[in-house]
Order: sequence, then structure tokens, then C-alpha cells
Amino acid sequence: MNSPRDDIGESTITLPDPQTTAVQKAFFARVGVLLLLSALLYLVWRIVEPLWQPLLWAVLLGSLLAPLNASLATRLGGRPRLASSITMVGVVLLILLPIFAIAGAVAAQASQLLGQIDTSGLRTTDLDLSRIPLLARPLEWIEATAGVSLAQIEAWVVTGAKRLLEVVAGSGGTVFLGAIGTLVSFMLALFVLFFVLRDGPRFASAVVRMLPIDPALRGKLSRHLIDVTRAVFMGIGLTALVQGTLLGIGFAIAGLPSPLLFGVLGVLFALVPVVGTAIMWIPAAIWLLLQGESGYALFMTGWGVIVVGGVDNFLRPMLISGRVEVPTLAVFIGVMGGLSAFGFIGLFLGPIVLGLLVALFRFTTETLASASNEG
Repeated sequence: MNSPRDDIGESTITLPDPQTTAVQKAFFARVGVLLLLSALLYLVWRIVEPLWQPLLWAVLLGSLLAPLNASLATRLGGRPRLASSITMVGVVLLILLPIFAIAGAVAAQASQLLGQIDTSGLRTTDLDLSRIPLLARPLEWIEATAGVSLAQIEAWVVTGAKRLLEVVAGSGGTVFLGAIGTLVSFMLALFVLFFVLRDGPRFASAVVRMLPIDPALRGKLSRHLIDVTRAVFMGIGLTALVQGTLLGIGFAIAGLPSPLLFGVLGVLFALVPVVGTAIMWIPAAIWLLLQGESGYALFMTGWGVIVVGGVDNFLRPMLISGRVEVPTLAVFIGVMGGLSAFGFIGLFLGPIVLGLLVALFRFTTETLASASNEG
């Protein structure tokens, strides 16, 4: 029988495996880096949070103008600083100043139209919708089934129109400033826009190189995401601008008041799928019909359906030709949800975010399909 001393002498001390120790050190080093990175990202977000809207406006506008700025820099002999300065001046003179001028004119027209409604005493009796044969029977059905009288519907129409005009008239020339914040935020957006134009492409390339995916797929993914962003701006934003402009022209031809006001409102409603500009020209045609202007009412209907509505059928496909198509459902949810969550900038941010999500899904599906076919 062995003594306790013999047992102790025969025991061996197990040393840690050097390979296991190295793995543990690498693990804790990665955890430390992740914790440090998380803390830094949190602090950066706290710093950027009060300024996120002007910064995001600068990034969105810079991504839209990046091809134009790159082409200008090439023509200037590879001078990105000068090209960014010229692009900035062009943005102020050709985009921002006209926006402020139009905003002031729209507010003035809204105030004038609101004054005309108040002084002329627009009453619900002026909107006798039952005189229109196409509306008489549906209105009777609504009154019989829902218990909503024709007078209530007409009162809602008048009240809603007056409230909309009060909001536009009270905004003055600060519509665009209100979208991005104070005057300081507006100047900050212009300041950041210069650096986005000058250094944005190089920074974007560095971010793409950091993506943890196969290097052969990085360039394709980057082009995929850029196409989605520009498809939203070009295919949705520019189409809405053209539709609103044509709507204002139609209002002017039909002799309706405040065509500039309703043209700008048409641009905003054109951003909303399904609803679109019809919410503007259908009431206008009904109003003309109630006033005995059947010819102009017929013109307004044809102008809205063929000219304004037709733009969406041929201009949008032409603008996004060769780019990624953004689904209508993604646009609708993005516009409504983005507007509710982020305000005016959400009209563009919402469709872009959901469009990027759809693009990533399509990109992953196409990549997997291609890999399976090769296999």
C-alpha cells in the first residue's frame, strides 16, 4: 500500500497547452476590440444625433450629384476641390434659391386662396355633390349604410381644404428650412456636402473594401446599392417633380386659382403610390363641373389621366432604365412609414432603406443561384 507521500511524489502538474492559450488570448482580444468599437460607436451616435438630419441630407444629395461632380473634376484636370466648389455654387443657385422663391410664392398663394375662401364664404352648399350623376348613387349608398350624410362629407372636404391651406400659408418661405432644421443646420448641410462631394467616393470605396465578403462580389454589391439609391431619386423624385409641374400647368390652363400651390402639392402627393396626383385633379374636375365648366372639367380629367398619369408609365421606366427596379409596395410603405418616423426626409429615406433591403435580398438570391449553376 502506497503512502500519501508516495502519491504526492507520483502526481504530475499539467501545463496549459500553448495553442489553447493563444486561442484564448485571441478571443479576449477580439472581445475587447468589439467592446471598444461599440463604445466608440455609441459616443459617435450621441455626437451625431442632434445633427443627423442635415448630415443625411448632405449624404443623399452628395450621392446623387457624385457622378456629375466626378465628370466635372475630370474635365478640370483632376481637381476635385475645385469641382466640388463649383458643384456647391450650382446647388445653391440652381436648386436651393429657386426652392426658397417657390416656397414663398406658394405660401403667398395659399394665404390669398384662404382669404378668398373666407371672404367669399365657401359653404358646403357650394359643393352640392349630389348634382353629379356619377356621384349621386354612391353617396346615397354611403349615407344609407354608414350613416354619414352628404352634408357631413361636404363639410369634411371644406374643413380639410382650409386646414391644408392654413398650414401651407403659415409656413411662409421656411418650408425647406423646416425640413432640415434651423438656419445653422442648413449651413451645416452645405458645409458637409462639400466634403461629401470631394471625399465621398474615396471613403465609400474604403468602406466597400472592409465588407466581410468575397472580394469579387464587393464591386457588384456596391454598384447594386448605388443603383437602388439613384433609382429612388431619379425614378421617384424626378417623376414626382414632372407630374407636379404638369398638374400646375393643367390648373393654369383650366383657369383654376393658385396653380403654383397645387403644382407643389401635386409633387408631394405624387411621391405616394396608388394615391398620386389623382387626389388633386379629381376634386378639381368635380369643382369645374359644379361650376358649369363641363368643357374644362373634361379637359382636367383627360389631362390628369393621359398627361400627368402617363408620365408615370413612360418617364419612370426611362429614368431607371438599367437600374434596379424598386417594388411599388416597398415605395408605398417606405414613403408612409418614413414620413411618420423621420418627417419630410423620410419621403426619400424610407423608400431608399426598403429598396436597399430588397436589393440585398435580390443580390443574395442571384449570387446563390449563380453559384449553384456553376456547381
